[in-house]
Amino acid sequence: MSSKEIQQNFAILFGSMKTQSAARIQSLFPVLLASLLVLGTAQLVFDSLKSGRSYVFQFYGKPEKQRKSVFVLPEDRMDDSCNLFEGQWVWDNVSYPLYKEKSCPYLVKQTTCLKNGRPDSFYQNWRWQPNACKLPRFDPLKLLDILRDKRLMFIGDSVQRAQFESMVCLLQSVIPKGKKSFQRVPPRKIFKAKEYNASIEYYWAPFIVESNSDHATNHTVLKRLVNLDSISKHGKSWEGVDVLVFESYVWWMYKPQINATYGSMDNVEEYNVTTAYRIALETWANWLESNINPHLQKVFFMSMSPTHLWSWEWKPGSNENCFNESYPIQGSYWGTGSNLAIMDIIHDILQELKINVTFLNITQLSEYRKDAHTTVFGERRGRLLTKKQRANPKNFADCIHWCLPGVPDTWNEILFAYVLQSYQNVL
Repeated sequence: MSSKEIQQNFAILFGSMKTQSAARIQSLFPVLLASLLVLGTAQLVFDSLKSGRSYVFQFYGKPEKQRKSVFVLPEDRMDDSCNLFEGQWVWDNVSYPLYKEKSCPYLVKQTTCLKNGRPDSFYQNWRWQPNACKLPRFDPLKLLDILRDKRLMFIGDSVQRAQFESMVCLLQSVIPKGKKSFQRVPPRKIFKAKEYNASIEYYWAPFIVESNSDHATNHTVLKRLVNLDSISKHGKSWEGVDVLVFESYVWWMYKPQINATYGSMDNVEEYNVTTAYRIALETWANWLESNINPHLQKVFFMSMSPTHLWSWEWKPGSNENCFNESYPIQGSYWGTGSNLAIMDIIHDILQELKINVTFLNITQLSEYRKDAHTTVFGERRGRLLTKKQRANPKNFADCIHWCLPGVPDTWNEILFAYVLQSYQNVL
């Protein structure tokens, strides 16, 4: 074959290949165009998602941001051998109080002593210092992270309500406006931190078991009647709560005897208070063992909050009460308002329990704080005292309840320390 023929054959072959390539490109064009349209649409959707203006978000809401796990460092925890309940009150007007009375809108009139006219604020500037270790500094953001998707509930009387209000005040300052809510659903009060899906709650149950004083606002004081073996009505509101903090004392102590029922609601008998208290706590213990999942729920019991009704106990020869006191008691002290027999009963019941309940023994450290009660700067039967009543502190001073900020904040610092202690880091 001559060179000219070879060139002609190559030309024919090359032309054929060009024709085939053009045909292939033409057939692929719709696919390429569709791909470009898909990529462009995807880019638009992605940009819309990034900007937050997507219709998907409008219908289904924005997805939550990826959250970092809470991590409790070794230095955040107290030493296992540390006794947080033995120590002394140290003057600290730099880091205390942990919040301002004016900054917390959730305080009731019963606790806002400065607003009600108390002339001094020294009671706010004392820090509890354990003897052998350091009380962890309260960290509201860390506690909110730990309580994410959980419920913390305080159960008890008005003293326990003050601890609830203290906890709300400690937490609410770090939560932006619009991201928190507060509602009253008697016998409960509920504070919610929306971004954390966490709730801090209070449940009115002055005897823990059921009684004729269980209405949140309209409760009898003088004619108290306790149903020693009845708790299921209350218990329905406690089921599934992640952290339960119980307290019950002062309502039992009105008289040495108390009217109560056991078995039949029609059979009312007069019980010695300590006997009735033991039976009531046994009913509570049985409920715990039947309803609490110790792997998912934590239970705390607060010891009695002390009273300072008689000044002769810390100031021999005097005949007053806690009114006009500005400093803690120095040295060893235990007032007659704290019943040791009740303390023994609590110890016995908790020892016999088949599940773990952490006992927070705040009585001794609170005994020193004769200066921190509401005295004449609080409420009586829902109303602030009149000028005439304030002028008669011997008869009208409240030496049971506490001003806020104040002693209940320390109780919550201790509660926080134990929550940190039991928290398991997720690696």
